[in-house]
Amino acid sequence: MLPGDAVDLPENLKYTESHEWVADNGDGTVTVGITAVAAEQLGDLVYVELPQSGTKVTRGGNCAVVESTKAASEVYAPVAGEVLESNTGLSSNPERVNQSPYKEGWLFKIKVANRSELDNLLARDAYAKSAGV
Repeated sequence: MLPGDAVDLPENLKYTESHEWVADNGDGTVTVGITAVAAEQLGDLVYVELPQSGTKVTRGGNCAVVESTKAASEVYAPVAGEVLESNTGLSSNPERVNQSPYKEGWLFKIKVANRSELDNLLARDAYAKSAGV
């Protein structure tokens, strides 16, 4: 993606420098996915490996893998906690991440261990600047 290209970065989400987005569900859980920037850079996804429910994750720890025709990439947990649910529909339709990264292409949900970790995430504009878009 070139600077100046239109990029889909919803204002209501938080972001990580490693291209994950985080939606605070308001009930002590968050939904996590990869940004449209990451999906664009990876190209068409052909495989997604997601964590199982009950998996404990640490902030910054790798917990999933997305693979495209170009490359495989780790997905990192933006906060520590326990995985409650993974988007199992992606195993047969990984292209949903490219088509709808913020809706149908979400990856997993985490029960947050420490809500203050959400404060360390980037707002839309800070992420856009770090991603060079």
